[in-house]
Amino acid sequence: MSRKKIYVIDTSVLLTNAASIYSFGNNDLVLPFKVLEEIDKHKKRQDGVGSQSRKIIRILDELRSKGSLFKGVRIRKGKGILYAWGAEAAKEGDLPEDLDKSIADHIIIATALAVKRRHPTQKIIMVSRDINMRVICDSVGLLTEDYINHQIVKNSDSIYTGFASRLVDDEIVDRFYNKEDIYLDREDANYYPNQFLMLVSSANEKKTALAKFISFTEPLQPLLNFNRGIWGIKSRNKEQSFALELLMDPNIQIVTLVGRAGSGKTLCAIAAGLQQTVEDLMSKGEPAYSRLIVSRPVQPLGRDLGYLPGTMEEKMKPWLAPIQDNLQFLMGNDKTTLEMYLDRGRIEIEALTYIRGRSIAKALIIIDEAQNLTIHELKTIITRVGEGSKIILTGDVEQIDNAYVDETTNGLTHAVEKFKKFELAGHVTLTKGERSKVATYAAKYL
Repeated sequence: MSRKKIYVIDTSVLLTNAASIYSFGNNDLVLPFKVLEEIDKHKKRQDGVGSQSRKIIRILDELRSKGSLFKGVRIRKGKGILYAWGAEAAKEGDLPEDLDKSIADHIIIATALAVKRRHPTQKIIMVSRDINMRVICDSVGLLTEDYINHQIVKNSDSIYTGFASRLVDDEIVDRFYNKEDIYLDREDANYYPNQFLMLVSSANEKKTALAKFISFTEPLQPLLNFNRGIWGIKSRNKEQSFALELLMDPNIQIVTLVGRAGSGKTLCAIAAGLQQTVEDLMSKGEPAYSRLIVSRPVQPLGRDLGYLPGTMEEKMKPWLAPIQDNLQFLMGNDKTTLEMYLDRGRIEIEALTYIRGRSIAKALIIIDEAQNLTIHELKTIITRVGEGSKIILTGDVEQIDNAYVDETTNGLTHAVEKFKKFELAGHVTLTKGERSKVATYAAKYL
């Protein structure tokens, strides 16, 4: 049997990452005609899916200039050959009668079966991000795989939390409280910049101290004291204290906050934003940032309502309502003051759709619901951050509405894992719900 495999690529793979065709080594690829048709339907979308659709079309057009896609074109040196084929060679009995032949997924599966019939000595593998499609493939005797090239962690439990416990001698805790310099031994454990530690006494586990790790060449840092609160908000647990520490530190330019619904991640972020853009202005001091920009992806929960009438502001109002709710709560439901800051440009509630091409300097940027962003979308957003700006990404990786990402492949998870080793970034996972008992029970048990 030939060792060279043939991968049949589903639409979901290309819309997740157009460059995925370069990820299969020296094996051949087949793009069913139906996949090309489905890609064409998405090319006008103004989001990450539309961007990937346009990108794969450009890649295929470039390959087409080198030869016939039907006869096969080598993807690049050291890679396999890419073919564009249809399902015409599939026989009537290949698909069970229960499967509707007019459904796109079933036509793609029929194409894979036709490839299998045409190449009986080679291993034919259908690659799809669609779980149900993989189940059907297995049921009709096709080998199938998920595309996991962008899976940065094994599962959601493996995501970096930004916090760890450390057992130390009893005297270390006392020395830390006495404001002595405490250094960690590099050989003991692997910690990341701006990671929070709970020092636990080896003599009494209830004797603890909270500290922030910077590096092995610098002493552990005590947490800042926010007893007066941040814009009227006080931390209710240690994770919120960690979050406020990162949010108020001008040296940390990228902050990621992950937590369940009601854990306070968005409220803490917006409170810190108001404190550093509006509070100093009210006290006639120079604000740390010139404006607060808040946005979130346009991703519906459940069935989409379709096009909304009106101006851009009117179209975006339903999507940005949760941000408005938090701002009004922090403003004491004072709509007049909030509208004044909005009119003056001190606070901006923006649509992510139009962020490309911007260079945002000396602003504090909050991107809420960042778990719905793809890696490409998040990279586009972060590269807009200009001199003197800070960006905060918040989200819940357990509540993803984007069909093309999951807990391990979304942009927020990638930001957490990719930036954890840099001193300009910090991360906290908030675990305790503080919104209400109802919200906490719903997040835990539903």
